[in-house]
Amino acid sequence: MILYIHGFGSSGESYKARVLKERFKDEGFISPSLSYVPKLALKTLEEIIESYQKYEDIYLMGSSLGGFYCLYLADKYNLPAVLINPAVNPWETLKEFGLKNNYYDNSKFECTKEHLDSLREYEIKDIKSELYFLLSKKGDEVLDYKEAQNLLINSKAIIEDGGDHSFDDIEKYVDQIKAFYPKS
Repeated sequence: MILYIHGFGSSGESYKARVLKERFKDEGFISPSLSYVPKLALKTLEEIIESYQKYEDIYLMGSSLGGFYCLYLADKYNLPAVLINPAVNPWETLKEFGLKNNYYDNSKFECTKEHLDSLREYEIKDIKSELYFLLSKKGDEVLDYKEAQNLLINSKAIIEDGGDHSFDDIEKYVDQIKAFYPKS
């Protein structure tokens, strides 16, 4: 089963989540809409992993802030993770707090300094490179792809010219993603 983790201000019903859900329907795919509060989002994800891993293999996939959450969860539970344009230091890249828009439904939410500071608690410094598959676009207008590339230096990676943060052509990578996940 694949647990897809959306990015900051997004939703489990985002375009990318819907595309991936269709492409991975045979493997099982869950894409919850998560709280904007990091501790609540991670608590939800931990509960999902702990309830499912008793019965089936879990594979992680995350985009942007969801990629950061994947780094933490993959390390904690020793799970393989695909990271799509991941935020590797979100307390810096999301440094502007205040009222934000949800990109999926345009609702508003408050991002506080405390929320951003709490992200540091989940930073992984000793990367187990074999757990990760990095998908990055050099044209990402939100995050510097080099930060993820440097952190995941010995991990499997596809880093391409062009593109943008939304990684709208994710369906092109489905076969590589399927090949990365261990066979049960």
